[in-house]
Amino acid sequence: MDNILAIILSATAIATIFNILLKRFNIPTIIGYIITGFAIAYMYKLGRNNDSLTQIAEFGIVFLMFTIGLEFSIKHLLSMKKDVFFYGFLQVLLVGGVIALGAEYFFGIEKKSAIIIGYALALSSTAIVLKILNDSGTIHTIYGRKALGILLFQDIAVIPILLMINIFSNQNSSISSLLLQTFYSAVIILGLMFIIGKYLLNRFLSLVVWADTQEIFIASVLLLVVGASFLSHSLGFSYSLGAFLAGMMMSETQYKHQIEADLVPFRDILLGLFFITVGMQIDLSLIAQNYATILLFLGVMMAFKTLVVFTILFFSVGGRVALKTGLALCQGGEFSLAILALASSSHLISTNTSQVLIVTVVLSMVMTPFILKNMKKIVNSITKEPDNGDFKIHSSGIKDHIIVCGYGKLGQEIVYRLKKMNVNYLVLEHDINLVKLGQNRGEPVYFGNAAEKSILQNAFVENAKSVIIAINNEKKLILLCEVLKSFDAPIKIVAKASDYDEKKLLKALEVKHIVNEGREAAKALLHVALEENPTE
Repeated sequence: MDNILAIILSATAIATIFNILLKRFNIPTIIGYIITGFAIAYMYKLGRNNDSLTQIAEFGIVFLMFTIGLEFSIKHLLSMKKDVFFYGFLQVLLVGGVIALGAEYFFGIEKKSAIIIGYALALSSTAIVLKILNDSGTIHTIYGRKALGILLFQDIAVIPILLMINIFSNQNSSISSLLLQTFYSAVIILGLMFIIGKYLLNRFLSLVVWADTQEIFIASVLLLVVGASFLSHSLGFSYSLGAFLAGMMMSETQYKHQIEADLVPFRDILLGLFFITVGMQIDLSLIAQNYATILLFLGVMMAFKTLVVFTILFFSVGGRVALKTGLALCQGGEFSLAILALASSSHLISTNTSQVLIVTVVLSMVMTPFILKNMKKIVNSITKEPDNGDFKIHSSGIKDHIIVCGYGKLGQEIVYRLKKMNVNYLVLEHDINLVKLGQNRGEPVYFGNAAEKSILQNAFVENAKSVIIAINNEKKLILLCEVLKSFDAPIKIVAKASDYDEKKLLKALEVKHIVNEGREAAKALLHVALEENPTE
């Protein structure tokens, strides 16, 4: 007991100290957790395959997949069907197939083992990629959506890969019986999720909310998440697939935002534990003995996975987005580690081969936060942002105009009203698709990141009557206000506050013109409701 407490205390202290230090250099906290795992494994001589700890840590991925599921309705998933089922399928098929052939013909690995290795390495890290994309807000960009779609298919692909391990290692059951069992399991889990989601879930959550006790609400949500994960695992699927389906089910309820807010602390703590277990997999002696092989595998794997994604996406989204997506998915993943460990215990892969591949995957996961953090610099060094005449600000100098930052739904509504009022304006937007949409409508929408001072100078911000910020991302909103405040000339900033905390942050930056979203919506609703002769 004392030893367990010492390990927990040491892990907490090391993780806290390292993450504070790393934050000073703008390095993601994931690296701090991996270093912590590596440190405590050596300090306390912990085994590299601690099954009980790994099972607990896996629930970090479970809660992450659940919160991702909350943001997706069935309709949303179907709208992404090309990203998930076409691009995802192509990525897994091509990467897994080519690596399997290479392992068999160049390294003499037996065909069954080569197939498992190939498709294990085809998977990427859901935990790292989605956490960083969520934290940075890039999950909603084009490349973020493409990466998410492919990651979702990879999570589904874990099922047939695990089935292959069962088939290759199980001499007692026939392939047809195993496939039939998997089909029945899929029908059962999807059928149960549909029945619970359609007929029982809302009633159950209404009863819980009626009890008006916070801990009961959290406990009931934990019951649903863990229950769905357990059911999925019991039927031969991954825990995280069950959690994702549960999240999608709850995304249709009115309680989704409260559920997400309550589960974030559980998700983040368990994700931290998961990354600690990743750090525990690093074996320095093994790296020293096989460093040349590991570096070769690492370079080839990451370059090849990037190339495959780039190739399959190039013609649909262009080189820049395709390259970003490829770089985001170039690493091995947490399921790669699980599959390689399972294949080793099933005697499909030798212990030494398994350890070399596991260290290669872990090193690729360690590199990923740096790649994602410096994505723009890496991509800019290879291909520049589009800067052709169609998307540049042509004006030789304008003044007393309105600058609208963002051409989403709110920005489009503002532009529509400015046009009716015959007010001079221009729009800055960083999403090339929205820029094209605006320019096709004949609007003065220009490509550029409004949070860059040079872009604002090109828009003659110091001569503008005011700047309206029409973006919903809090981090980008604050960053943009900070940049606008850095100009010598006073600039009239008009910003929307979604809640009290956002309003507080804007006031701290001395933004004087803040529109309270909730209050203005309430005024408009009451005005219409109390009109004596309302028009239909």
